[in-house]
Amino acid sequence: MISIPVYRPHFTGKEREYVLDCLDSGWISSRGEYIARFEDACRSFIGAEHALSVCNGTVALHLALLACGIGPGDEVIVPTLTYIASANAIRYVGATPVFVESMPDTWQVDPADVERKITSRTKAIMAVHLYGCPCDMTRLCDLAQRYHIKLIEDAAEAFGTRWHGRHVGTFGDVSTFSFFGNKTITTGEGGLVVCQDPAMSEHIGLLKSQYASPHRRYWHEDIGYNYRMTNITAAIGLAQVEKADEILAAKRRLARSYEQKLADLPISFHNEPAGATHSYWMVSFLVPSAEDREPLRDHLEKMGIETRPFFYPAHTMPMYADPRRPNSAFPVAIDLGARGLNLPSFPDLTDDEIESVAEAVRSYFEMSR
Repeated sequence: MISIPVYRPHFTGKEREYVLDCLDSGWISSRGEYIARFEDACRSFIGAEHALSVCNGTVALHLALLACGIGPGDEVIVPTLTYIASANAIRYVGATPVFVESMPDTWQVDPADVERKITSRTKAIMAVHLYGCPCDMTRLCDLAQRYHIKLIEDAAEAFGTRWHGRHVGTFGDVSTFSFFGNKTITTGEGGLVVCQDPAMSEHIGLLKSQYASPHRRYWHEDIGYNYRMTNITAAIGLAQVEKADEILAAKRRLARSYEQKLADLPISFHNEPAGATHSYWMVSFLVPSAEDREPLRDHLEKMGIETRPFFYPAHTMPMYADPRRPNSAFPVAIDLGARGLNLPSFPDLTDDEIESVAEAVRSYFEMSR
C-alpha cells in the first residue's frame, strides 16, 4: 500500500466554491466566465501578451506547431530526454523530430548540439523545461534569431520557472503549459498556449474551436479542432493560480528540505543553474549508477513510498528508433534517463513525511554499503 504518493493536488477550498458556482449557473462546458478569468490570471502570472486555454498540454503543443506553420518536410529540433508528447506532437503535423543531447549539469537541452543539428529543413527549436528547470534561453533565443527559425517552449512542467527573472513561456514565438493532475498548477486535465503576437493568438483561438467563424454561425473557414477547456476545468485552474505563489514557495521549501536531509548521500540533486529559478515540479536526483535506480525504487515502494523514474529518451522508442543511429548516440540523455528518480513532490507533504522519505532513501544506501 502506498502511503506517500509522488503527487497529490493542493486544493485550497476555492476550487469547490468555483465549481459549485459553475453547476449552479449551468455553465459547465466550454463557455462561461471562468474560462476568461483563468486565462487572464495565467497571462498576468506568466507575463504573456496572450494566453489561450485548451483541454490538455499535448493539444497545446499541436496547436503551437500548427500556429508556426510547421508541416510535412519540416524538421523540429527537440531534446530526446523529454516526455513523449513533445516528439509526438511534431509527428502530428507531419514534421520530423530531430533529437538532440542534454547538458550533464542542468539536464536541459544542449544548445551546442542544437546548432549542430540545424539544417535547411529546420523550421523550429522546441525547448523543453524539464522537471521545472529552465533551458538556457539566452543561447536558444540567439540561435533562433541567427538562423531565422521559430522557437517553441514546452513549459508543461515549468509553471513558476524563470530565466533571469523572466517567466519561461515568454521567450518563444509560442509556448505551452500543462495542467494535468500532477502539475504544480492543476485543472485535472488542461493546458495553455501562450504567445506574444495578436494575429497568432487569433489563429490559435480559431484552430482550437473547429475554426468556427466569429461572425457567421456554423461557418468554418478552415480545418479546426475541438481542443477547448471547459468552464468547470477553468474554475479549478483559477483557484489554483490564485494560490500559485503559496504553492511554489511550499515546493521550494520541500526541495531544500530533501537536499539538507540527504546531503551526505552519493546522489546528485537537480539544482538551479546560474540565472535560473527552478519551480521544482518534481524533486529529482541521480543515483550513482543505473543499477541502483530500480532497487532503490523497489525498496521505497516496500516502505509505502511512490517514486517515478525519469523519462526514457524518445529516440529509444520503437517509433523513433533509427537503425542508422549508433547505440552510443546521446550518452548524456541515456545516462540521465537511466539514473534519474523523482521523489514525492506535492506541496502538502508534511515534515514527518519528508523525514520518512529521507530515512527510507538513507536506509537503502546504508544497506548497500
